[in-house]
Amino acid sequence: MFLYEPSNLINTLKTTKAMSSLAPPPTIVVSGSSFFSFRNPNTHRPVSCRSGGRRNLILKPSCKILDDGNHHKHDRRDVLLGLGSLYTAFASNSLAFADPIQPGKCGPPDNLPEDVNPINCCPPEFRGTIIDFTPPPPSKPLRVRPAAHLVDSDYIHKFIKAIEIMKSLPEDHPHSFMQQAAVHCAYCNDSYKQQGHSNLNIQVHKSWLFFPFHRQYLYFFEKICGKLIGDPDFAIPFWNWDAPDGMEIPGMYTHRESPLYDALRNADHQPPCVVDLQYDTEEKHRSREDQVVLNLSTMHRQMISGANTTSLFMGNPYHAGDRPCAGSGTIEGVPHDTLHTWTGDKSRPYLENMGTFYSAARDPMFYGHHANVDRMWYLWKTIDATRQDFGDKDWLETFFYFYDENAQMVRFKVKDCLDTEKLGYTYQKVDIPWKNAKPTPRLIRPFKPLLHDFPFEDDIFPARLDKPIKVLARRPNKSRRSREEKRKKEEILVIEGIEVKSKGFVKFDVLMNEEDERLSGPDKTEFAGSFVNVTSNHRHGKNLKTKLRLGISELLEDLNAADDPYLLVTLDPKFGCDAVSVQGIKIEFEEKA
Repeated sequence: MFLYEPSNLINTLKTTKAMSSLAPPPTIVVSGSSFFSFRNPNTHRPVSCRSGGRRNLILKPSCKILDDGNHHKHDRRDVLLGLGSLYTAFASNSLAFADPIQPGKCGPPDNLPEDVNPINCCPPEFRGTIIDFTPPPPSKPLRVRPAAHLVDSDYIHKFIKAIEIMKSLPEDHPHSFMQQAAVHCAYCNDSYKQQGHSNLNIQVHKSWLFFPFHRQYLYFFEKICGKLIGDPDFAIPFWNWDAPDGMEIPGMYTHRESPLYDALRNADHQPPCVVDLQYDTEEKHRSREDQVVLNLSTMHRQMISGANTTSLFMGNPYHAGDRPCAGSGTIEGVPHDTLHTWTGDKSRPYLENMGTFYSAARDPMFYGHHANVDRMWYLWKTIDATRQDFGDKDWLETFFYFYDENAQMVRFKVKDCLDTEKLGYTYQKVDIPWKNAKPTPRLIRPFKPLLHDFPFEDDIFPARLDKPIKVLARRPNKSRRSREEKRKKEEILVIEGIEVKSKGFVKFDVLMNEEDERLSGPDKTEFAGSFVNVTSNHRHGKNLKTKLRLGISELLEDLNAADDPYLLVTLDPKFGCDAVSVQGIKIEFEEKA
């Protein structure tokens, strides 16, 4: 164990750098017949080699080709990771029947807002052997991540010390605060290309990668904090925004002299302002009690009634070769995206820091926000033991690169982060009031739309969402399902072909069997869900293309509409939707988790 001290840190880093220069040059593994170029680590001159037709050859910096004696497999461990470049071989035979996402070359972020100065989000140069992450040995007691509003002064002092040291490190050190923030930028602003698909970027939002990437990211952030203060049992806090007592910015983040403070937050949302989990940039000026009710109803929908299948909660599948943004899960859109926007500085062009992806992790509160997002994944499985993670090998074998607490580059697979206890941590037990906060129908009598009052979906789509759209959705014959069929399969409303051309925040709500969208809110059953997009504008004219899937089985039962042949669907634009178009809507069914 070691402890960083700001006073002697620079000398330590210089010594470490000098020692590393004595290490032997790295071994680089390539696959197939290809042209390969790199810089000699000793002379810094470019070296180029062309491999032969044999697969899995080992190249030394001298360019001598050495056969590894095995033409069928290698472990991809020997690589060179430089500033902006990652060279590695293609998947081994163990993944011959899987197609997981794998990080390839890292370069400048591709989806910064157009007028933001170019930045480098790639990791610092690493020369050596990248190792596979292995879960720590079982330990008791587990590290307990506490609710931020319940911690004592001793805990706050430790956390402040960790962030203070982190911020004092040189920016190119892998443990520095800016480098930790850059990790999020790299994977969320399209710095990494997909291995084997150099024309496609990796994006960990709006797909099934959202939860596992952020869990892995927080795991190492937490371990680095513990390393910096010499306390391996230290656990980061979570912002308990899903419970009434935690529904404001925790006090530890509000002191201007503290390293936990960030000046780039919305000045109107400081304590005692209550968070709005359905935030759409309009300040509603509700009473605290009313806002809490709306927040709890939102959480019930996102965690229980609308999250009855794995993909509804986790997000849609995203395989190698796919374009990003397959579709968000319930928690990612609301409250994750909305809270990012609620927190960001409204006086800045893109709501920096929290309100836009490239700068979000520069606010120390980002990690508390995402710790509670991670807690939602933990709770989703805990409160209903029948719920399961994906079993798809493409998901399980997907991996990301991180620097660990020892400044070692690690390859962390999704399959190794599914159980928090195996990672050595859990969450403080607090009340979960949203479990019983079920929304109620606004209408006393069931609403039955008349066929001549509204168009059907194929009469209006594709359409621009610059005003509310009301359309009748035909339901498949399966709508008249038996009780057993309803128990096994969730009915899902799909908003297809959502294209976003906006530079900024976007939000629209979806209502069911509601003639007047002004009368329904998140506490009403007619409110089916929301589409949200945090600021992350692509350069070069690229637009976000995705879809929204909403579980509606319980909603239809509560509205006495479970056997209706068609439903009235309202798309209600709330912010930034002038540049949003929708291709269509449909209803499908999926096995429940």
